[in-house]
Amino acid sequence: MKRTSIKITSDKLDLQECYRFVEDASCGGISAFIGTVRNDTQGKEVMQLDFSAYKPMAIKEMQKIADLALEKFDIKKIAIHHAEGMLQVGEVPVIITTSSKHRKAAFEACEFAIDTLKETVPIWKKEYFSDGEVWVNAHP
Repeated sequence: MKRTSIKITSDKLDLQECYRFVEDASCGGISAFIGTVRNDTQGKEVMQLDFSAYKPMAIKEMQKIADLALEKFDIKKIAIHHAEGMLQVGEVPVIITTSSKHRKAAFEACEFAIDTLKETVPIWKKEYFSDGEVWVNAHP
């Protein structure tokens, strides 16, 4: 049984796909984190974001996060999907879903996965404002 689903894509992310992947009859809890493009950063109006990834390394790092979450938390499955390319306000750059017998493990694993992804995965975003642009979240 496959316990992880890792994806970086220029296609629109699909919450139902992530939900269906982690769904399991033995699990009483499914947790989801859906990151959305917001219209404001530090008081500046955001027009759009452009996500770039060093894909081979990013997928490898995302798999490490999923494997560690399976090890650290009592979860059954985890999906980590990230978008690349230009996204508009309201669109979804990241979805993480987890399933577990009890809700607490699903919540904790989901939070761990998004926090670790932001710290370690080589995905960068360029924020576009009405008066310029800036790269942010550059990871090592």
